[in-house]
Amino acid sequence: MQYQKIELGSYNIHMIKTDKFKTVNMQIIFSDEIKKEEITKRNFLADMLTYSSKKYPTKKDLATASQDLYAASVYSTCYRLGKYYNTDINLYFLNEKYTEEGMAEKSIEFLKEVIFNPNVTNNKFDSTSFQIVKNNTRIQIESLKEDTRKYSMIKMLENMDKNSPYSYHGFGYIEDLENINEENLYEYYKKFIATCNIEIFIIGDIDFAKYEELIKANFKFNTYKKKKNDPCIIHNKIRSRVKTVIEEDDINQSKLTIGCKVHDLSDFERNYVLTIYNIILGGGSESLLFQSVREKNSLCYYVSSSSNKVDNLLIISSGIAKSNFKKALTLIKKEMKNIELGKFDEDMIERAKTRYISVLDEMYDYPNQIISAYYASVVLNFDFPEIRKEKIKTVTKQDIINISKKIKMDTVYLLGGKGNNE
Repeated sequence: MQYQKIELGSYNIHMIKTDKFKTVNMQIIFSDEIKKEEITKRNFLADMLTYSSKKYPTKKDLATASQDLYAASVYSTCYRLGKYYNTDINLYFLNEKYTEEGMAEKSIEFLKEVIFNPNVTNNKFDSTSFQIVKNNTRIQIESLKEDTRKYSMIKMLENMDKNSPYSYHGFGYIEDLENINEENLYEYYKKFIATCNIEIFIIGDIDFAKYEELIKANFKFNTYKKKKNDPCIIHNKIRSRVKTVIEEDDINQSKLTIGCKVHDLSDFERNYVLTIYNIILGGGSESLLFQSVREKNSLCYYVSSSSNKVDNLLIISSGIAKSNFKKALTLIKKEMKNIELGKFDEDMIERAKTRYISVLDEMYDYPNQIISAYYASVVLNFDFPEIRKEKIKTVTKQDIINISKKIKMDTVYLLGGKGNNE
């Protein structure tokens, strides 16, 4: 696998050459500091751009054009990364070695059409496409409450700190959606194109010189790269007493979500030790939480933990009977304390390391995951995957004990249902 970076005035090109895939995957990442009031509009815009364009004014027209390019696909994703909000416009197409000469250029021109030539007339988006996308966006936002696990997570984070970016949810907000119209969405599009930090990644069995010229010829952004601040969220306040919030709802299975703040970490602790700590605590069927709360005591339907190194958070999730709330919480606190006291086997550390390395190896089977890994390395200053494999091996039991003292339970949120028995 070969990597080359081309620095331009308005964006960078990152090219990754590998013969592992028959496709070429291209990802244009637009990034800017997050503003809560713009999340809904950003999501809406991303969906509009990949729904239709001036040249392909309906979803059917866009799909037909994709089929003419040997089933090329273009789609968008939006997500928060610490203090930043990213929108990825993605394209994948068959390498022209398996189609015909010139298809790479036509596919990239197709992506250019989607990004630079939106379905706009008289400075406003096409009303028909706009209403379809708006209705879909509304349905998605309103369906959030139906996913009680995700809803519980959002409510916990809002109770932790409603003003912090980690409490902003990616679905958007109905009140903001109602204020979006065809005109102000187009005004936002112009701001989006002109002010975001932009990184272009492309991966496949590619010729670097050829694809550099194709990208330069088709993507001419008129903004100068802004210096990105550290995306990591630092917690200036750590609660001395855990905040507990219980919300009643008409559901059978209660959702318990616990937010822990992580503070004063070194880069090594954040990138490696926290990962191993999380796997040992709640990262699967062999974890302390699963074995204690579910297997030995039968207090939950599921229990797991996840760490977010950019947000400096560790989150524990569990589905329980409401009557088991206090017992489950007590056991969770006990297992966290056990790690702090060193009451866990060295074998658990080795299994966690093996699992981590296995996940890294599996990453190489998916082009978009490789791009994500390189983005984390070259944009967020994380180590490259091969370096990660070696550094993870150096994590010790004492490292895990030390970091456990920097993880503080902050907010406990229970979405309490009517079910009392498992």
